Amino acid sequence: MTTFRRRVAEWRSPSLRQGTLWVPQWFPKTAVVCGSREVAMAFPHLQQPSFLLASLKADSINKPFAQRCQDLVKVIEDFPAKELHAIFPWLVESIFGSLDGVLLGWNLRCLQGRMSPVEYSIAMEFLDPGGPMMKLVYKLQAEDYKFDFPVSYLPGPVKASIQERVLPDSPLYHNKVQFPPTGGLGLNLALNPFEYYMFFFALSLITQKPLPGALHIRTSDCAYFILVDRYLSWFLPTEGSVLPPLSSSPGGPSPSPAPRTPAMPFASYGLHHTSLLKRHVSHQTSVNADPASHEIWRSETLLQVFVEMWLHHYSLEMYQKMQSPHAKESFTPTEEHVLVVRLLLKHLHAFSNSLKPEQVSPSTHSHATSPLEEFKRAAVPRFVQQKLYLFLQHCFGHWPLDASFRAVLEMWLSYLQPWRYAPEKPAPSSDCQPRAVSERWAPFVQENLLMYTKLFVGFLSRALRTDLVSPKNALMVFRVAKVFAQPNLAEMIQKGEQLFLEPELVIPHRQHRLFTAPPFTGSFLSSWPPVITDTSFKVKSHVYSLEGQDCKYTPMFGPEVRTLVLRLAQLITQAKQTAKSISDQCGESTPGRPFLSWLGFYSTDTNGCYPANDLDEMGQDSVRKTDEYLEKALEYLCQMFRLSEAQLAQLTLALGTTQDENGKKQLPDCIVGEDGLILTPLGRYQIINGLRRFDIEYQGDLELQPIRSYEIASLVRMLFRLSSAINQRFAGRMAALCARADFLGSFCRYHLMEPGLAGRRLLSPVAQGSAASRARGPRLSLRFLGSYRTLLSLLLAFFVASLFCVGPLTCALLLVLGYLLYAVAMTLLTERNKLHQL
Repeated sequence: MTTFRRRVAEWRSPSLRQGTLWVPQWFPKTAVVCGSREVAMAFPHLQQPSFLLASLKADSINKPFAQRCQDLVKVIEDFPAKELHAIFPWLVESIFGSLDGVLLGWNLRCLQGRMSPVEYSIAMEFLDPGGPMMKLVYKLQAEDYKFDFPVSYLPGPVKASIQERVLPDSPLYHNKVQFPPTGGLGLNLALNPFEYYMFFFALSLITQKPLPGALHIRTSDCAYFILVDRYLSWFLPTEGSVLPPLSSSPGGPSPSPAPRTPAMPFASYGLHHTSLLKRHVSHQTSVNADPASHEIWRSETLLQVFVEMWLHHYSLEMYQKMQSPHAKESFTPTEEHVLVVRLLLKHLHAFSNSLKPEQVSPSTHSHATSPLEEFKRAAVPRFVQQKLYLFLQHCFGHWPLDASFRAVLEMWLSYLQPWRYAPEKPAPSSDCQPRAVSERWAPFVQENLLMYTKLFVGFLSRALRTDLVSPKNALMVFRVAKVFAQPNLAEMIQKGEQLFLEPELVIPHRQHRLFTAPPFTGSFLSSWPPVITDTSFKVKSHVYSLEGQDCKYTPMFGPEVRTLVLRLAQLITQAKQTAKSISDQCGESTPGRPFLSWLGFYSTDTNGCYPANDLDEMGQDSVRKTDEYLEKALEYLCQMFRLSEAQLAQLTLALGTTQDENGKKQLPDCIVGEDGLILTPLGRYQIINGLRRFDIEYQGDLELQPIRSYEIASLVRMLFRLSSAINQRFAGRMAALCARADFLGSFCRYHLMEPGLAGRRLLSPVAQGSAASRARGPRLSLRFLGSYRTLLSLLLAFFVASLFCVGPLTCALLLVLGYLLYAVAMTLLTERNKLHQL
C-alpha cells in the first residue's frame, strides 16, 4: 500500500467514526493530552478537508504523474462529497492552470500521444466525460455545492456588463452574480460544480500561453483538442440522447443551482422595459422549473460556456468602435483558438442536422417534442450566431495579412456550409460537377445573410491587399470562390437580399429588436419565441440584430461589390502573368550557375532578385499550383457574377498588363515630378501585390558599396586604405598614363578607369542630372582581393600546380603572365568596340 493510501486508511479508521481525535504520526505526543474539542478549536487546520488538501498538494510535488492520478481516483471513490468539495477548486486549477496564466497545470494544449504516450493516456482517461473527474463533478453536483468564480476573468463585454450592474443576455449568468459585502473585493459568480469545471476548461484555451517549444505542435493531436471533441460528442450527441450522469447518489444529480436575487437591481441587456425587469426579478424561481429541461441542462450549459468563453469577446457597441483606425484591440485570438472554434461549429452543424425530418420545420414545434430535439433546433441561432458574427468581423478586419488567416477562413466556410455535415449524403454526380445546394437550406442562408454577404465583402478587401502570386494566398481565394460558386447558392443569397430590401409595409419598426430579445430565465425552453412565419421579417430581424438599426447594407450582387470583384479578377490575371514571369526567370538559371557564380564566372549582384513571395522556396510545382488555383478562382467568380471574357480583357488592358518586347514586366505606374519619379496609387498597389517592381541597382561609388557576404570585412577595409594611399600618391602619374593615345594608354584606362557611370542605367532624373558631377579620375582598386572566391581560386590554382610539381613562385609568375595576356586581349577588344560605336 502506498503512503497516500495508508493515509487514507488511517483517515477513515474507526477512531474517527467513534468521535475520537485522529492525530497524524508526526504530531507531538505531548499535545494529545487535550480533548478532541480543544485540539480542533486550537488547530483548525487539522480538520479533515484541510489535511486532505495538504496531502494532495504535497503528493503533487513529490510523486510522479501516474501515481498522483491513481491516488486521486482512490480519493474520489472513497471520500464523500462533504470532504471532496474542499479539494475541488484546487484540483481543477492544478489540471487546467490558474486563470491568470501563472500556473500551467497539466499543459493539455501541448500534451500529445506520440510524444508522451503514458501521460497522455492517463490524462485522457481521467478527464474523459465518463471518467473519474466527471464522477467527482456529479458527486458534488448532487449535494448542491457552489464555488466562487471571479468576474474579472470573464470575457470583456460580460465583465463590463456585470460591473455596470447590467445582466448579460446569456442565461448562463442569471441568478449567479454575488456582490461583495462592504469592504469586499470584486464580484463573483456562484457556480455549480459542472459549470465551475467547464468554465476553467474553456478558459484554459485563452489564459494559458503555450510554451516556446510548442509552436510546431499540431493542434488536432493535442489532448485539449481531443477532449473538446469528446465533450461535444458526449453532451451534444448526434445519435440518441445525452447519457445520464455517472453518479452513485440514489437521487441522481440535482438541477442547476437555485436562483439568487442579486443585491442590486439589474437592467435587462439591450432592453429598457420596466415591466419586463420586474417580472424577471420576481419570477426567478421559474429557472429550470420545467422538469423536461433537466434532461439537457448539461448540454445547454456546455454550449453556453464554450460560446461565451471562446466567442463573446466583442459586443455590438465594441465592434462599431473597432471600425475606427485608432481603436486598440481588446482581445486577439490565436490560430489554435480559431481551430477549436471551428471544431465547435462543425459539431454544432452535425448536432442540429441530426433532427428527425418531421421536426426540422418550425411549424411542427410543439411541447410534445423532446427537449433535446428542441435544443437542436435552437442551438445555433439562439446561442452562436450573433457572437460568431462579431468574432469573425474582428478577425477579418484585424488578422495579419499572411497565410495564418487560412484558419479563420476555413472556420467561416465551415459555418457557411451546414449541408456538408448533414446525415444524408447525396450520390456523387457522374460528370464531376459540384452538387447543387438543396432548397432545404434556403432558410439557413436567409437567416444568416450577413455571414455570407458582409463577410464576403470583407474577404474581398483582404484579397485585394495580399500577394496573390503566393500559392497560400491563391489557395484562399480559390477556396472562397469555390464555396460561393456552388450551384443554387448564389440564387439563395440573392433571394435573401431581396427579402431584406423589401419595403416595410405592416411590420412595426420596434419589432426588429423584440424578435431577438434575450430571454429572462435560465433555460431557453421556457422562453423560446413564438414561430415567425414572415420570411422577410426573419431576414430583417437577423440583419438589425447583428448590425443595429442604423446599418447601411451593401448588396453582395450590387454595383459596388461587383466593382471589387472586377478588381480582384484583374489582380488574378496579373498574378498569373507575374508567376509565369518568375517561372521563366527561374528556368533560365542552370543548376550549376550558383556554384559558378560563387567562383566568379557569373555576376553575384542580387539586384535582379525577386523575393516578394514564396515561389522561390517551393519551385516549379508551386508555380503550377498557383496558376491552377487562380485559374479556377477566376472561373468561379465569372460564374457567380456573370462576368464576360470581353470585360476581363478590356480591364486587363486598361491596367497595362501587356509585356514589353523582352517579355519582362514594365515598371510600376508612376509620373515624373520635380524630384524624380513619383508612384501613383496604381503603382503603389502594383508594388505591394508584387505585380511590378523597379530594378534596384547600386548607383554610388563601387569602392564604398556595402561589404558583401562573400567578402572578408577586415581585409576589404585594409585593401581600401592601401589603394586609397596609392591613388593619392600617384594620382598625377596615373592620369598622365591614361591620357596617352597609344596602346599603353588603352591598357591603363582598362585597368584604372571606372566603366560603370558611362554604361549604367540611371533611373532617377535627379541622378541623371548629377551624374557628370560624380565623374572620377583613374584609380587603382584592390577590393577584388578581399573576396572569398578570389582567394579560393588562387589557393586552388596553387594546389593544382603543386600536383604537377610546380613551385609557388613559378605558379605565381604563370598566373601573372596569363593575366597579362588576358588583359591585352580585353584591351584590344575594348578599343575595337569603341571604334565601332563612333
